Amino acid sequence: MIDAYEDPGTPDSRGGWAYLAWLVRCQPWRALAGAVLASVWMVLMAVAPYLLSKAVDDGLEPGDTAALAGWTAALLAVGAFNAWVSIMRHRTMTRVRMDGYFRTTKVVVGHTLRLGAALPRQVGAAEVVTIGVSDVHTIAGALTVIGPGVGSVVVYVFVAGLLLSVSPLLAAVVLLGMPVVAVLVGPLMSRLQGTETEYRERQGVLTARIGDLAGGLRVLNGLGGKELFAASFDRDSQRLRAQGYRVGAVTSWMQALGLGLPTLFLAVVTWLAARLAAQGDMTVGELVSVYGYVAVLIGPVAFLVDMGYQLSRGVVAARRVVRLLRLDPAPDTEPDTEPDTSTGTGTGTGTGTGTGTGTGVADAPVEPSVLHDPVSGVRVAPGRLTALVGARHTEVTAVVDRLGRYGPTDATWGGVRLDAVPLDQVRERILVADNEADLFAGSLREVMGGRRAPSPADVGRAVRAAAADDIVQGLPEGLESPVTAQGRSLSGGQRQRVRLVRALLADPGTLLAVEPTSALDAHTEAAVAQRLRAARTGRTTVVTTTSPLLLAQADTVHYLVDGKVAATGHHHDLLEREPGYRSLVARDTDDTDDTDDTDGLGPDRGSDAGDDAGGDKGAVSDSDTGAGTGAGAGAEEVVR
Repeated sequence: MIDAYEDPGTPDSRGGWAYLAWLVRCQPWRALAGAVLASVWMVLMAVAPYLLSKAVDDGLEPGDTAALAGWTAALLAVGAFNAWVSIMRHRTMTRVRMDGYFRTTKVVVGHTLRLGAALPRQVGAAEVVTIGVSDVHTIAGALTVIGPGVGSVVVYVFVAGLLLSVSPLLAAVVLLGMPVVAVLVGPLMSRLQGTETEYRERQGVLTARIGDLAGGLRVLNGLGGKELFAASFDRDSQRLRAQGYRVGAVTSWMQALGLGLPTLFLAVVTWLAARLAAQGDMTVGELVSVYGYVAVLIGPVAFLVDMGYQLSRGVVAARRVVRLLRLDPAPDTEPDTEPDTSTGTGTGTGTGTGTGTGTGVADAPVEPSVLHDPVSGVRVAPGRLTALVGARHTEVTAVVDRLGRYGPTDATWGGVRLDAVPLDQVRERILVADNEADLFAGSLREVMGGRRAPSPADVGRAVRAAAADDIVQGLPEGLESPVTAQGRSLSGGQRQRVRLVRALLADPGTLLAVEPTSALDAHTEAAVAQRLRAARTGRTTVVTTTSPLLLAQADTVHYLVDGKVAATGHHHDLLEREPGYRSLVARDTDDTDDTDDTDGLGPDRGSDAGDDAGGDKGAVSDSDTGAGTGAGAGAEEVVR
């Protein structure tokens, strides 16, 4: 079975059948052993009726005690040996299935890491979850064809040969049974693939609904949209159930044929054999053996039908895996070889990739240099705090994606095209901190530190800069307190500050922070704005925001209209001379003094706060409302 650290190999992504064949080729000796053991196991089951017939004809009927004892001992020995073969067959086939399971899992996980930030843009999270939860298991089950599938074919031919020595008529009836099974089951297999494919698609849709529900229930409840979402979920559930019934209908016919056809053969062959025995053309022992042969065939024929069922489902699942494997990362870049939990746009893994049309490879500038996005006209001076403001969130984040090389980009870095610089150098010095980046389960210290092991002093400084003192102090075990996946044990504002701490601990030369304070109340936001500027002194920092508290701390503000720079200057200057800017960011002065951010969102918070803001607003005793009181706490005291 594949080792946890072993390279799973390069999968064959030409199609579902090709992928299943690749899984078999990856373990040829084990697959061969499974086929041989299964064949021996089934053949020995067919040998038992032959030995029984000999015991009847040579021992019981003539009264030869020695012959009867000899054939009985042989029957016992074959049965005992076949029991051992059955154990080894089961163990081998379990290893075959588990190898396919883990190999597919490693291939899928590895490819999602290579896709990095390109993954959520090409495939939904529900698709990946469905593959990991359901399709991988189905693919492993399809590998059953290697063992019982091959063994069923072998024993079918073997029994036909034994019957040929008894009666050509009986052998012909048995041999004709396989084409009958193929004619009846074949169309059902094709129909099953179609219904199973649609079922998997609907299952992916429902999984996406469940993910949305888990992530945004508090927001939906606060906005009064819970009933609407529940109705949509109910409709999707009903469609999935109806499709499941259609899949079950086809499956039930296949299973009925798998059990019914062998029983029909048993009745026909037994009737013919009884007629031959009554006419004196067959001995009593041969009659017993014929009945045993056909009874033994019930299992193999059922296996063959089940093999068709498992293969049909396995091919559907393999096609979904192949469809994921065909997604390509950016063509001109090499993904990071080690995931970084402190970076990433939407994924928090830092394995994102970018696309560009530049030619050649150039090293990153040695000194801090200007970042320039010619599409928007944004120019980021080194060592300064720059803010990007726009009415449309997507237009502003598109600039960040280009400056961080998380998409096609013509941006330059010190005059060098950003897409010409090796990606590892870009990731090392330019960090995109998305306010919705993933948070992985672990202790608060691990979540904040990512793959790094920062010192207590560094953690203390970053925690204070992000005004996250109250988070550490409020948890039972401080930095060692467990945090659930995606930080669901924290409020929306707490998650946002934890992400900011993680970005500050990464200490990149250039930090591109997307809405770092959108889910915070006014007091906490004011503290973060002041401390972020101080913590990043001498380093290049870009923030996207419409918060006047944060904009007031910026050295340069770029006001974007339709994705282009419409005005550049200081915050107060733009307020005076740009009516559009003023209407976008201006708030009543009372808002900045309000410690309750339920009605202090301002015009910029409606789309940016998302479910994080809703998480805070729904908690009456949320720690964010008093976060500013911890501003004077010493760094060492916080991490103690």
